[in-house]
Amino acid sequence: MESQYAFIYIAVLPGVIFHAPDFKIIVGFIVLIALLFGSALMSASEVAYFSLKPEDIEKFRNNKNLRSQTVLKLYEMPERLLSTILVANNTVNVAIVLLAAFLSTMMFDFSSSPVIGFIIEAVVITFVLLFFGEVMPKVYASRNNVSMALFMAYQLVLLEKIFRPVTSLLIKSTSFVKKRTGIHRSKLSMDDLSDALELTSDELDEDEKILKGIVNFGNINVSAIMCPRIDVTAVDILSGFSRIIPAIISSGFSRIPVYSGSFDNVRGILYAKDVLPYMNNPDNFKWQSLLRQPYFVPETKKINDLLKEFQIKKIHMAVVIDEYGGTSGIITLEDILEEIVGEITDESDEDQILYRKIDERTYIFEGKILLNDLYKILDLEGDPFSEVRGESETLAGLILELTGEIPEKEQTIKYRNFKFMIEEADRRRIKEIRVEIVEENDSIETE
Repeated sequence: MESQYAFIYIAVLPGVIFHAPDFKIIVGFIVLIALLFGSALMSASEVAYFSLKPEDIEKFRNNKNLRSQTVLKLYEMPERLLSTILVANNTVNVAIVLLAAFLSTMMFDFSSSPVIGFIIEAVVITFVLLFFGEVMPKVYASRNNVSMALFMAYQLVLLEKIFRPVTSLLIKSTSFVKKRTGIHRSKLSMDDLSDALELTSDELDEDEKILKGIVNFGNINVSAIMCPRIDVTAVDILSGFSRIIPAIISSGFSRIPVYSGSFDNVRGILYAKDVLPYMNNPDNFKWQSLLRQPYFVPETKKINDLLKEFQIKKIHMAVVIDEYGGTSGIITLEDILEEIVGEITDESDEDQILYRKIDERTYIFEGKILLNDLYKILDLEGDPFSEVRGESETLAGLILELTGEIPEKEQTIKYRNFKFMIEEADRRRIKEIRVEIVEENDSIETE
């Protein structure tokens, strides 16, 4: 009988002798299939539990049945859960490799053809293990993570108890490595945090706004939040001292830029606290000696980088310059912090009304309002005008980009689902603009 099998397989695979399967080999194959199924369940469990979304966890919390609570309990100890799954999965995979090699040795004689033996014992076994034990179950679990998590809840609890001595050792060793290497924080991407914020409840509106400010913090340029030069209070360096005190008092600011000739030539920053000891000095007092060195930053600088520089240099104001070296405006520490926590006001601040709400879909804005502030007021996601805004940072600048000229009063400009009507303008500036959110329209029109 054995010679008959040998004759058949020598014709197909030269040098390979096949032995007819007996009872032991059949039992071995049954055990091998069972182990492969176990490996698939472990792989699927890993994907299922670690791809659960916050809304899935919330459903488990609201569902009081024992299986859901077991899933929740496992989810809340991620290190121990992952250690259990990895230990169990690797144990099963090692058993599969050893058993498969043993069965192939019992069924085939590769002594005359070691290359074919290597292909069967290494390549084929590895392929079967990866495809049926890793790839397929993980694909299935990624699409059915909730049902798979529920199905494996009790089994994982049992495995956690069985492998607890090993997993405890792994967790302790991992903690030791983290301490030695200084790894204390997990790396959470801004996209992950942004997605998580979308799932937060309405009860956390204020906290959510702060977190969203932190998420977008590194993507904002200085030019998006600066005070434009037209709104900056500044004094000429040739002014007499008698004009400096009233200028400081009327502005209400603690720091005022000082220029020579024009605002494009800023010579220094005058601090109100530096002037206080000399308030009674005569008009010819050389107050210019009190000036502090200005700090210049480009329009394109990110505000998170500027915040670090403010902290290092211990300053609160910077002069923003354009690509030609001209002064675009100023930016303060308060401007940066407001991007995170919202508007900061004190008892000396006057309410500056930059918009009026007509109804849920209609607003009247000052032309100088920053587009960044406009998006917040209208609760717009992203930058809907990124394709047409060019270098403009204000609503008036956006209108100029859309029209190519200073529009006339009551002129209407449409862009997508936004309708802009000029409420007030002169030859030099667009002062007020009515913004109405209308039906989607992908074309730009002017009337």
